[in-house]
Amino acid sequence: QVQLVESGGGLVQAGGSLRLSCAASGSILSINDMGWYRQAPGKQRELVASITSGGSTNYADSVKGRFTISRDNAKNTVYLQMNSLKPEDTAVYYCTADVRTVAFPQFNYDYWGQGTQVTVSS
Repeated sequence: QVQLVESGGGLVQAGGSLRLSCAASGSILSINDMGWYRQAPGKQRELVASITSGGSTNYADSVKGRFTISRDNAKNTVYLQMNSLKPEDTAVYYCTADVRTVAFPQFNYDYWGQGTQVTVSS
């Protein structure tokens, strides 16, 4: 079993910063891609940023230049540094990880965190 636990959400004024963390734990053999999604009220979940095990990154156009994704492979942790936050960044943020487990090393499974609320006030 694998768990993803997020932290770092909260309330911030427009222009402010927040740093989200997501730690994966459990019977992990390896983790491939990790990423962050978000879902605002009444909207579909969307990809915010992703990062490969080798460190290659991908960002949604709406966050390029403001958000930075990084990871610590030794800690099985992914981070999202969010700067210059805007009210439209308000959403529940979810982390995800593409994991190979000890029990089933021949398969990759996508695991999700429980979500953390980010609210940006104007």
